[in-house]
Amino acid sequence: MSNATPSRVPLALYAIGLGSNRRHARFGDPRAVLMAALTALESDDIEPVDASPIIASEPIGPSRRRYANAVALVASPLSPSEMLGRLQAIEAAFGRRTGQRWSARTLDLDILLWSGGTWADRDLTIPHPAMASRAFVLGPLRAIAPDWQHPLLGRSVRQLAAKLVRAKPVDRNASAH
Repeated sequence: MSNATPSRVPLALYAIGLGSNRRHARFGDPRAVLMAALTALESDDIEPVDASPIIASEPIGPSRRRYANAVALVASPLSPSEMLGRLQAIEAAFGRRTGQRWSARTLDLDILLWSGGTWADRDLTIPHPAMASRAFVLGPLRAIAPDWQHPLLGRSVRQLAAKLVRAKPVDRNASAH
């Protein structure tokens, strides 16, 4: 018999993007939906670590409704594919239906980053392919994980966010219209 204690696998850290731009009958406006979703994320195998402030953002695509957006950091032993399944189950519980891309939705949960680096399979790509070009993702993420390095771009969240808001140089040689 051994006195060794069972080895504990360190928990992976995930950055989860949250978005809503549709009222929920039970929870209320999109901001309240995100608060309820943060609570729904917590479970036996998903431990909340931090959450960003909730911001308002303009919609992408055909939807006209403004979004409430936030990012949560959670620790979990779940693999990325297991985490995706859990997030999809939470979305379904909040009434999300699959359909038109970028349409109004009660709840959208996306894995943005994973402490394991990159992941790609038929259903999931980490880091989220569009995160580096979305201020509504980088702003909240910068508030809670500014130094997290994007594993493919080699830049911190802070650097990526600054690049999005940096003024573009003016071409002094261009002629006025």
